[in-house]
Amino acid sequence: MAATADPLQRGFAAPDFSLPGVDGRTWSLADVRGPNGTLVMFICNHCPYVQAVADRMVRDARELRALGVHAVAISSNDVATYPEDSFDNMKRFSDGHGFAFPYLYDESQAVAKAYGAVCTPDFFGFNAALQLQYRGQLDASRKQAAAPDVRRDLFEAMKQIAATGLGPDEQYPSIGCSIKWKDAA
Repeated sequence: MAATADPLQRGFAAPDFSLPGVDGRTWSLADVRGPNGTLVMFICNHCPYVQAVADRMVRDARELRALGVHAVAISSNDVATYPEDSFDNMKRFSDGHGFAFPYLYDESQAVAKAYGAVCTPDFFGFNAALQLQYRGQLDASRKQAAAPDVRRDLFEAMKQIAATGLGPDEQYPSIGCSIKWKDAA
């Protein structure tokens, strides 16, 4: 288990990327950018923490899109060691959960490193100017989904960012599986 222990670097500029999506196209940050904010989610298929919140991510991304916040999910795990996170399995996972946002593969792991991602799920909420305003949990879920009426930390933070450009002062770190890094050659 890993947690996003790094303090929020409010104002950190979202690094650009160009990554293949499970839909067959290549996506950049400009392609996924929302007029009122952008949510970048580092996830993978096999992580029980991601599995516990996948349907909530879909729900929140759908509701945030109506507020002008667009979402993207990125998998950066080493698929040689974790074949369940392969591109083909990413397609199945996306289809199985009805992702209405791009799901991208970061084979080189350069994007995860540029963002400073450490776990799955790891959520980065940017304002309209692509400045980091939220880095925290989706909600209090862990390996099992929290109660249905639990506070929606990520959703509320992104709603605030869409309205004001600023994230909340109080943020709780995301907890999940560590990103599965490739061995240094």
